Amino acid sequence: MPVNEIKGESLGKSLFSGENLTCVRGGRNVFIGLSFHLTESSVLILEGPNGSGKSSLIRILSGLLRARTGTLTWQNEDATNEPEIFQKHIHYIGHRNAIKPVLTVQENLSYWSGLDQNDTDLDKALDQFNMLPLKNTPANLLSSGQSRRLALSRLLASRKKLWLLDEPSVGLDVASVKLLEHVIDQHLLTGGSVIFATHSPIDVKAPTRLNLREYSPLYNNALINLDDEEECWV
Repeated sequence: MPVNEIKGESLGKSLFSGENLTCVRGGRNVFIGLSFHLTESSVLILEGPNGSGKSSLIRILSGLLRARTGTLTWQNEDATNEPEIFQKHIHYIGHRNAIKPVLTVQENLSYWSGLDQNDTDLDKALDQFNMLPLKNTPANLLSSGQSRRLALSRLLASRKKLWLLDEPSVGLDVASVKLLEHVIDQHLLTGGSVIFATHSPIDVKAPTRLNLREYSPLYNNALINLDDEEECWV
């Protein structure tokens, strides 16, 4: 599917784009010829069944993996072979919360933020996800939902332009999903953008949707098989 046919694409200043991306992992073509275009103050939702490559694509866009073929462009600058160009502007949250159980809630957030934020900034980030009353609680005492909200608080403490989220609502109840939706809406209002993969509904304004089934040989027999000697590589 050409990039300009992706459902819901909006006009705006170009932020991040990929052209003809192909990923091979474990000797299998995960996706072939995938393209996308993300503008400022916009959301791209990655859809598709398990195995279609949503997590692999997010890791490529975070710079943790390299695509076998294709190009990446950040603010009209070719970043295909220089992921550091976009990595400094991105905050990635994957399936795992990456919480240190021996630290308190606030200490965890302070650890992730380094020296960039003061305690007031950290408190504001925690408050957005209703975690401020628990800031002195050891992380090993948190529920799964609280742990996920703590991880998501990193987004606000990081102050990055682009958020990359892999199943961000996992472990969240309905009320917590509403908090996440509000935080995303506020991020868009300040010029930020978000790319996320999810199997659960997350209500955001005017999202673009990219269904990876279209690019996956596992689900789309029309795609040709390529050599499987190379893989996405770190």
